[in-house]
Amino acid sequence: MAEIGIGLVGGGYMGKAHAVALSAVGAVFDTALRPRLEVIAATSLASAERYAKAYGFARAARDWQDLVADPKVQAVVIASPQSTHRAIAEAAFAAGKPVFCEKPLGASLEDARAMVAAAEASGLPNMIGFNYVRTPATQFVRRLLAEGAIGDITWFRGEHTEDFLADPSLPANWRTRDRANGCMGDLAPHPINCMLALMGPVAELSARIETVHATRPGPDGPEAVTNDDHAQMMLRFASGAMGHLYISRTATGRKMGYAYEIHGTKGAIRFDQEDQNSVHLYRAEGPEATRGFTRILTGPAHPDFLAFCQGPGHGTGYQDQIIIEARDFLTAIHTGQPVWPTFRDGLAVSQIVETAFQSSDSGRWLAVPPT
Repeated sequence: MAEIGIGLVGGGYMGKAHAVALSAVGAVFDTALRPRLEVIAATSLASAERYAKAYGFARAARDWQDLVADPKVQAVVIASPQSTHRAIAEAAFAAGKPVFCEKPLGASLEDARAMVAAAEASGLPNMIGFNYVRTPATQFVRRLLAEGAIGDITWFRGEHTEDFLADPSLPANWRTRDRANGCMGDLAPHPINCMLALMGPVAELSARIETVHATRPGPDGPEAVTNDDHAQMMLRFASGAMGHLYISRTATGRKMGYAYEIHGTKGAIRFDQEDQNSVHLYRAEGPEATRGFTRILTGPAHPDFLAFCQGPGHGTGYQDQIIIEARDFLTAIHTGQPVWPTFRDGLAVSQIVETAFQSSDSGRWLAVPPT
């Protein structure tokens, strides 16, 4: 059993999730590589020192450059704002260190392309963090679709809906400034990654991207919201199937509405992340009077469930998704083989986001360029 020194950039919401996952992954999955929490960097040395003590890192770095250069750091996990992703990743690859980067890959399509170029030139393991697609339920759905359980797919409806900015009286903050921090930059990458995983490439799309609340209270009076609150896309997949995607941070009542519905010639599937341990499966077989959606509770028979719990229906949670990601990153490093989703898969998501903005601006259907 070998150890690998980990450097973590960012100690907030996702930084804590990754620190906990890296501490637990060896025990959960008995990984060949065991993470050693070496260095953490944050917005200041004081913050990094606080996080190092809380999460169990050996030391705090003055900044991310110090972290990347540390010889005890053998792999880098990026959980900092997306505007910082490109510089950190490029430096880590140049230093010969594998990188796991939180979504989205960068703050722009240009960033994403540069990061893929750096990753592929280095030949080093690289992954992007799309955790929701790793639930046992959605992994099971991917298996069902690959097996043709519901026949030829004809239609997909996806959403990622939350309400953390539904109240117009909430004050302006960093989330309401700059395009990269809007709904398309923050929430949209998750359901786009999901639909690519389940449905394959998108051939063309038509999008509308809007701001619901044009201003919010600021320290000196009303402040303009400079990014989007919600968006919708009509889709034509390369397979020929049709689809629709809706993304919103102003969807009153929705807390974690990462959901999808898929129709095929022999059945249908429904899933909602607010009930992440259930899959609803309809099979078009048997007498019409007895047909209906069956609720399947995930358990040890479903992908990656048994490592967490031996009891069917007991359920997995958000943190478990991050632990599965950590397992996959360690596997990529140990085997030297790519594990999905790589930086190139993240670039495919960024390309759809950019095409959606162009479609919304032009009011036209647009083909999605290859990456």
